Amino acid sequence: MNYTENDICNIVAEQRKFFRTGTTLPVKWRLQQLKKLKAAVIAHEIEFEDALAKDLGRSKVEAYLCDIGPIIVEINEMLRGLRRWSRPERHFSGFMCFPSMVTKVYKMPYGVSLVISPFNFPILLTIGVVAAAMAGGNTVVVKSSSKSAASTAVLKKFFAKVFHPEYVTLIDGGHDVADMCLAQRFDKIFYTGSPTVGKHVLSEAAKNLTPVALELGGETGNWCVVRKDADLKDAARKIAFFKLCNAGQICININQIAVAEEVAEPFLQELKQAFIKQIGEQPVSNPEYPKLITEGAYDKCAKLAEEYRNRIVFGGVGDKDIRRYAPTLIYPVDINEHIVQHELFCPLLPVVPFKDAEVDSLMETIADREHPLAMYLFTKDMKWANRVMQTQQYGGGCINEVCIHMMVKGVPFNGTGHSGMGAYHGEWGFREFTHPQTVLKGKTRFNLPLREHPYGGEVGEKKLKILRLFER
Repeated sequence: MNYTENDICNIVAEQRKFFRTGTTLPVKWRLQQLKKLKAAVIAHEIEFEDALAKDLGRSKVEAYLCDIGPIIVEINEMLRGLRRWSRPERHFSGFMCFPSMVTKVYKMPYGVSLVISPFNFPILLTIGVVAAAMAGGNTVVVKSSSKSAASTAVLKKFFAKVFHPEYVTLIDGGHDVADMCLAQRFDKIFYTGSPTVGKHVLSEAAKNLTPVALELGGETGNWCVVRKDADLKDAARKIAFFKLCNAGQICININQIAVAEEVAEPFLQELKQAFIKQIGEQPVSNPEYPKLITEGAYDKCAKLAEEYRNRIVFGGVGDKDIRRYAPTLIYPVDINEHIVQHELFCPLLPVVPFKDAEVDSLMETIADREHPLAMYLFTKDMKWANRVMQTQQYGGGCINEVCIHMMVKGVPFNGTGHSGMGAYHGEWGFREFTHPQTVLKGKTRFNLPLREHPYGGEVGEKKLKILRLFER
């Protein structure tokens, strides 16, 4: 469908009209919709797998591991916790408010929300965010990526079949359609994608003072630091798995590795062996290995690899017809080269050597750049690792592990600065899509005249003494 601005305006108007009926407010009704969503995801699993294979070359196992399974886990957490999360908080008002001693905080939905989802995890990062918006009691307009065309087509039919359009509806199309959506007055916007587009979303939202959550990749990329005391085989195994996943097209993936030069050579050997063991010596011809999303993405990756051709120590080959490019190690790379100062979003993996004794200087350089969405440390020095993790600014991360921090239930997934704002997953997603409204219940009797005029003379002095007593 070719949408016009009037079409989108009408969709938003119908959703606002539906929201104002109050249908989405009861928690019981929200739970029913989440159950319906979960059942539909399970019923459409094969369709989702096929779409992910067409768009990104995902195998069934990777499709379930990265998209479908996490959605089911996420919805299950919402089903278990929603009644507790949505319960109004009861607070003691304080003696300053006497005799009105009870205040409540209600968790109210924003209203009509816009979810703009990316191409790299088109099922997870659409349905997962929609579920959070539903748990909060909102209606949802989804603008999905035109790059992942097969997944968008399946999702459009999926939402149309499961929900009425005044509750949840999906709009497809390119950047022009996204801009038409952003021109509308929504009550909440959730965008997942690049920092560059994130700035545009934030700018458009500002015109209507619409609150925004941004999940971005980080402009200067996510660092993985491997110190000389690290278990090199373990680190290599985990890093190889992660870089192979979705062919590196993951917002929290390792953008570059900093490895202590004392162990750089043996580490590179371990990493090469780990890649070969997991994907074989000819990854481009392995049907399990995912592909890049578009020819443009492939060309960008291949062009950058050619620029560093004389420093490629592993990989460096691809097949444009099937959009697969091998996992590629580039070594050595200086920390100030441009390849480690922007997000790659592909299978290229530059490796930066550093002296282990100068690791704190390395971390200072990283800290001076834009905040990454993720950080990974491999070391046996837990004192150092804990200090780094508690002083650096980043979205989230792991010590001696990769990526699975985002799979932990009950914790937020978020970015900071150029890697995003806001948070979601479980209760944090519910919080992101609700506004806490404070309501004090006043009394009509025994109200003291402390706050009322007069403030001068002897009466004022007495009031001041009582006020100071209450404020201690």
